[in-house]
Amino acid sequence: MKKPKGYLCLVLHAHLPFVRHPEYPDFLEEDWLFEAITETYMPILKVLEKLEEDRVGYGLTISLSPPLLSLLNDWLLQERYVKRLEKLTELASKEVERTRWDQRMNQLALMYYWFFENTRKTYVDTYSRDLVSVFRRLSDTGHVEITTCGATHGFLPLMTLNRNAVRAQIELACQYHLRNFGRRPQGIWLPECGYEPGIDVLLKESGIKFFFTDTHGILHASPRPRYGIFAPIYCPSGVAAFGRDMESSKQVWSAQEGYPGDHYYRDFYRDVGFDLDYDYVKPYLHGGGGARVYTGIKYYRITGRGLHKELYEPDIGRQKAASHAGNFMFNRERQIEYLYDFFGREPIVVAPYDAELFGHWWFEGPQWLDFLLRKCAYDQNVFETATPSQYLARHPRNQVSTPSLSSWGWKGYNEVWLEGSNDWIYRHLRWAADRMVELANEGDGGDPVRARALKQAARELLLAQSSDWAFIMKTGTAVSYAVKRTKDHLGRFMKLHEDIRRGTIDLDWLSSVEAKDNMFPELDYRVYADHYSPVAAGKRK
Repeated sequence: MKKPKGYLCLVLHAHLPFVRHPEYPDFLEEDWLFEAITETYMPILKVLEKLEEDRVGYGLTISLSPPLLSLLNDWLLQERYVKRLEKLTELASKEVERTRWDQRMNQLALMYYWFFENTRKTYVDTYSRDLVSVFRRLSDTGHVEITTCGATHGFLPLMTLNRNAVRAQIELACQYHLRNFGRRPQGIWLPECGYEPGIDVLLKESGIKFFFTDTHGILHASPRPRYGIFAPIYCPSGVAAFGRDMESSKQVWSAQEGYPGDHYYRDFYRDVGFDLDYDYVKPYLHGGGGARVYTGIKYYRITGRGLHKELYEPDIGRQKAASHAGNFMFNRERQIEYLYDFFGREPIVVAPYDAELFGHWWFEGPQWLDFLLRKCAYDQNVFETATPSQYLARHPRNQVSTPSLSSWGWKGYNEVWLEGSNDWIYRHLRWAADRMVELANEGDGGDPVRARALKQAARELLLAQSSDWAFIMKTGTAVSYAVKRTKDHLGRFMKLHEDIRRGTIDLDWLSSVEAKDNMFPELDYRVYADHYSPVAAGKRK
């Protein structure tokens, strides 16, 4: 390929809240992980492995949050996921029998049977239940750049009153990334793209070279960036900020105006878990008879806004994915050619998406990604797909400017995570963060039991700070669960704080809590101490 006129930076942000409940035989919200593995992570991994096998040149950035990595690494959830796949395979087998008199629906039932069976076989036999190692192998190829996120996806702009708490979210994420991938991350997906001036200083201390912001974070930067969102800017700290391109983003994620709303794509909401007789699907619900849930077996395409739905046709869905990939590539060619002529330098178009859009919400999304990366490699010569690190290596000189406060939430600032439904949590989170700093400053005095309690107190604080709980309270999806999780983690932190202060640590209770909330087994609670230095800590390692 001749020298490109620009670059396309595709970013997939993969994150789930830490949902793990060993105290129950199975738990409804754990399905969030199981559905994402089956419909998003496994299909994307298969696409990327096939690209490597075919020696296709591409660049892709994937953000893997520490909570997601912890869930993927957890033996209990790995066991439960295999059992869930076995149940779904059994249900699909029953569907093959039930639909034997309807050829078109029977073909779809067979498709799902083999989809679940092949997923189970690949997960167990090929991947040995270890998806993180597969991501690591792909990152070692140089085509996939794995970035980190906040330790528990805490919304950083609402934590800056306690600098140490923000530092902990960043540094613990970097340390966990190192343990999983053998290297510290070069980049970070700031949770919810939430940025406030000054956060970049803490990023630099942890060795982060770049982060992403929403569009207005760059457009409202000071001084005004000469190239807008089509080139990174350097914060005064030296950390680079990449801005989201709304045009390319909306073309994919918008259900109304984007590709996923096409009437020939599979309808997410029409699922046999809700369509079929309750007694028939009852054995496949939680507890053998709980509330109806999505099973992943969906027979209909989007069709339109009415109640009537036509049967899904996988071949046509695949053709649509290929067509839409070609359309996306064409639009980027024209966009980059125009920007190159206008700016006189190679622009970068940053297109970030929630990874779960691909496969889970948009069934054909992984196919679209496969077609797009192949077409970009072979069917055009205007631009290259590249990661942020690759772009910065080729274009190390960029304007210095300070991004503005921003997020990618509704209205672009902090409102989603700070409004009437969830504002009550912050006075408690602030109190707990201040107490954690005090405890870390005092240290453990060489007492191993106190050290364990301090580590667990840090875990409970981190889990309480997850932005997912405030987001769920705002959106109204699983409010009682989000409220309970917030209160439970804060309650455990308060007990630990009191027990540490009194010197009356209950070892049996501590062990039970450690078994439930077992993130970051090697967590260093000293990250909250005033004297802690990520640079010095890195040298000690």
